[in-house]
Amino acid sequence: MGKIIAFINQKGGVGKTTTTASVAAGMTQSGLKTLTIDLDAQCNLTTSFGITDFKVNTYNTLKGQIELDPIKLDEHFAILPSSVNLSAFELEMSAEPGKEYLLKELLEPILDQYDYILLDCSPNLGLVSINALTAAALYIIPLLPHHLSIQGLTKLLEITDKVKKRLNPSLEMGGIVLTQYNKRKVLHRDISQVVQEHFGNKLFKTVIRENISLAEAPSSGTDIFQYAPKSNGSEDYLNLTKEIINL
Repeated sequence: MGKIIAFINQKGGVGKTTTTASVAAGMTQSGLKTLTIDLDAQCNLTTSFGITDFKVNTYNTLKGQIELDPIKLDEHFAILPSSVNLSAFELEMSAEPGKEYLLKELLEPILDQYDYILLDCSPNLGLVSINALTAAALYIIPLLPHHLSIQGLTKLLEITDKVKKRLNPSLEMGGIVLTQYNKRKVLHRDISQVVQEHFGNKLFKTVIRENISLAEAPSSGTDIFQYAPKSNGSEDYLNLTKEIINL
């Protein structure tokens, strides 16, 4: 039975898509069957893997317009692309009964086909993100080591608590991962200490260091392990993947 993990933060630019893509690639390197689902209308995860021509996507499958059929990138790795139409999903589905459970219902029939299903959430806390949290067993928060990022955590945790109480009692925080980290910067070290004090072992031991290769890899349509296998980004995401598998 596949474990569903949502990568979520309502702030943009924190590394959600990079983290989702890199952890998925790390899992497939370990021989784990992994499905990634792009839940962002900006389609960044989709384009990160060089996918431009597709019919099946998160929008038309969530709406029940077409059968779920992820794109297989290799024998262990598949992706369900997103669509710009997903931006209209919340408005279109506002009167739909049980609209928070659409993703969960979509994934239940294929859970036994994968070891992990990773959800790349959009940078907002609307209906699509609520669907992700309702379907997930765990959520992971990529976090920039900035004061404004910590302030934004309050709203996110309010939402996850409400989802756990009202929609998904099994939902748990998998952890918080610091991204674009530079140990030479006092601010980054201070933020790491603050998060550690507040969340204890929910802060992953692995931090994702600043690394230009992580920004370059999507332009090549591949993951960090293929693009720059000896980079800090590759090392960090491999270590993070191991931590997540051991949760």
